[in-house]
Amino acid sequence: MKVTSIAAAGIALVLIALTLTPSVGEYRAYFAIGALVCIGIALATIVAGWHQRPPAPDVPSSTAARSVDDHASPHRVVADAPALRTVAGEAEIVGFLATLQEKGRLVDFLQDDITAYTDSQIGAAARVVHQGCKAVLSEYFHIVPVREESEGSRVTLPAEYPADEYRLVGKISGSAPFTGTLMHRGWKARSVSLPRVLRAADDRLPTIAPAEVELR
Repeated sequence: MKVTSIAAAGIALVLIALTLTPSVGEYRAYFAIGALVCIGIALATIVAGWHQRPPAPDVPSSTAARSVDDHASPHRVVADAPALRTVAGEAEIVGFLATLQEKGRLVDFLQDDITAYTDSQIGAAARVVHQGCKAVLSEYFHIVPVREESEGSRVTLPAEYPADEYRLVGKISGSAPFTGTLMHRGWKARSVSLPRVLRAADDRLPTIAPAEVELR
């Protein structure tokens, strides 16, 4: 899941960058839409990864009962560790989305209907999103290419190549080692240092972006 989300985010950044290239002409809108799709995939895989974590083993009721002090109130309840992990994970996901909104106005861009805008207007908005989101990635992720060679180079994958770091396309036959043309360098994360975020309350997640009210 982590590799898929990082790859989707990397592709989205590339597509956003392409929208800023004058030579793409009429294809600029398609690159922008593709970037939105990739960003959606990245967020979806992050959320799915949290929900697919294996549950903790069941604790017998007798063990849970012994964890409560004999002199404690009868209304005291032992905390559910898996539930707490899920709550914290959801809060961190929303917190990361809030950072992308704060620095790159990502949510504003995705929630807006861009069909009425011209390609030049979309490109101008994409520049702000690209600069802000790139700053967030640089701050919290150490992202490096899977391959250091230039795209278009001939590369050879050994027999024990990491399957999650490569996608083979074209005519595939036989077994590794494989030799082919590098179409995309790929991306992977060496480290992640997201800030810890707590839920504002038990009944709601943290706010992505507060509503702004001007007083006069």
